[in-house]
Amino acid sequence: MQRVLIIGPCGAGKSTLARTLGEQLGLPVFHMDQLNWRPGWVESTKDEIRARLNDIVTTDRWLIDGNYGGTLAERLARADTVVYLDYPVGLCVARLLRRIWTYRGRSRPDMPEGCPERFDLAFLWYLVRWNSGPRVRTEAVLRGHEDKVIRLKTPADLNHWIATLGNPA
Repeated sequence: MQRVLIIGPCGAGKSTLARTLGEQLGLPVFHMDQLNWRPGWVESTKDEIRARLNDIVTTDRWLIDGNYGGTLAERLARADTVVYLDYPVGLCVARLLRRIWTYRGRSRPDMPEGCPERFDLAFLWYLVRWNSGPRVRTEAVLRGHEDKVIRLKTPADLNHWIATLGNPA
């Protein structure tokens, strides 16, 4: 595993896994949220994100967490491994609400400074509708790349998989 994507619903734990797996594999970690957002919750343009991603994915070693469907195909083409946290939406909603409470008013470690955690009804609605929208689009992009995908359905599956990796770094 030299070029790794971590994808899944909001609140699944992608960024937490990215930090853990990046350390275990000795890979530089990039969070899509940090590449996208600027202080004050100002979103980067698609061209800005693509340029930042190009600088990363053209290198030999990286780990990127986040879905960002508009750039998934380009990242997927270069990835050798995709870890898909395919968790139940109910679990992700609970984790998202816990994250909002834990980091309320402060930026999370995987976000740029100046983007304090906040409750966003539209974001929650996006997650609640994951199975009927974002999941369908994600699955469509993954078609043809199944040999790269490690699909984990529960946190227990993730813990088991992590344990099987040993410490290659």
